[in-house]
Amino acid sequence: MADKPAPKPGHFLPGGAGAGDSADDASRSGAAPLAAPTPRLGSGRSGPPSGSVESGRSVQLSGTRFGPPPPDDPAAAAYRAVFAPEPIPFVPKERSKVLIAAVVVAALLVVGGGVALAAKALLSYDEYIAKPLATPSYHPSGIPTPAAEPTPDAVVQKENPFYATGPLPTVKCQEPAYRPTSKENVHSYYQALIACMDRAWTPLVTRAGFEFRSPRLIVFDDGQETACGIQKDVASYCADEQGGSVTMPWQKLTEEYPKNRANVRVEMAQSLGFVYGAHLQNLTGIFDATSNLRDTQPTEAARLELDRRQALQANCLSAVFFGAAKASFPLRGVLLSQWTWLIKHGGDENSGDKVSDHGSARSLALWMNQGFASTDPGTCNTFVASSAKVG
Repeated sequence: MADKPAPKPGHFLPGGAGAGDSADDASRSGAAPLAAPTPRLGSGRSGPPSGSVESGRSVQLSGTRFGPPPPDDPAAAAYRAVFAPEPIPFVPKERSKVLIAAVVVAALLVVGGGVALAAKALLSYDEYIAKPLATPSYHPSGIPTPAAEPTPDAVVQKENPFYATGPLPTVKCQEPAYRPTSKENVHSYYQALIACMDRAWTPLVTRAGFEFRSPRLIVFDDGQETACGIQKDVASYCADEQGGSVTMPWQKLTEEYPKNRANVRVEMAQSLGFVYGAHLQNLTGIFDATSNLRDTQPTEAARLELDRRQALQANCLSAVFFGAAKASFPLRGVLLSQWTWLIKHGGDENSGDKVSDHGSARSLALWMNQGFASTDPGTCNTFVASSAKVG
C-alpha cells in the first residue's frame, strides 16, 4: 500500500489547509454534507447565513460545532441567556436586632460549650495516652444512662416512708347517717365513709411521696362475681387495674341490723376500715411487695405468717383512723363495748375455716389498741415485729 502524503499544516482546523481536498473526497465518496440537527437561530432571515451553501433542505455550516457561537453570530445573545445568564443579585433582608442578638448569644454559648467539652476531652485524652490501659473519663454519646435500681421488696415493707409521716391529724368525721336497711343505704354509708377516709389519709400518703387514689367501691350481692372473684358475705380488697377496689356485702347487714344495731354499725365501720387499710398498703407499695415476698417463702407456715403481718397492719391502720376521729365518730358507750367485743372475737381461732392468715385475737387486740392510742401509722409496722406478736 502506498504511503499517504503527510497532512499539511492546519489540516485538522476548520477551513485550514487540506480542507478542499476533504470536500473533494467527500464528493467522490457520495457522503452528504454534515447538517445541523436543528435549524440555527436566525435562519428565518431572508437569506441563508453568511458563508453557508444551500443544498436542498440541508445547510452546510461553517466553523466548528463545539463551543459557543462567535460574538457576531445572531445566536450569541440566546446562547448567553441560556448558558451564561447574568447572576441574580442577592439583596439581604433586614433582620430584627433582637433576633441577631439571640443568634450571637446562642453562638457564644455553643462555642463556649464546645471549648469546655474540647478541653475536657483533651484532658481525658492526655491522661489516656499517658496511661494506655486507663478508661476514658467521658462516655460516648448516644448511650442511655442506666436507670436507678428498684427498691427491694423487703425495704418497701420494713422501711417504707409512709411509716415516717407522723400521726394522723385529728379527723372530723361523723358516722354516716345511712342505716343498713337496704342495699342503696349500705352503698351510701360506705361511700360517705370512704370520702372521709380519703380526706384524712391523702396528706400522709402524698407526704410519703406516693400518688393518692380513692378506691373503687363495689357493694355486691351474695355469690356475685366481682373484681375480687365470687363473693360470699366477706369484705375484701383487690389491687386491680382500676387502682384498687373494696368489695362490701350488704344482705346479711340488713338481716342482722334489727337484732343488734350497735354490733352491725361497728362491724360496718371496722370492715371498711380494714379493707381501706389494705388500700393504703397498695398505694404505698407494701401490698405488692408482700405479695412478691410471699411467693418466695419456702413453706406454707412462712406464707401464712406474711399474710398475718399484712392483715394485722391493715387492721392497725383502721384503728389509727378511728383513733384520730374519736372526737367526732361515736366509738364510745355501747358502740365502744361492741368494738372491744368485735376485736376479741375476730381472731383466726374464732373463724369458720380456722386458717391462721389474719392473726389471733390476742395479736389483733395488740395492734388495734396500739394504732387507736397512737394514731400513728408508724406504730403499725408489723413487718419488723417478732413472730410472737403476729401469731
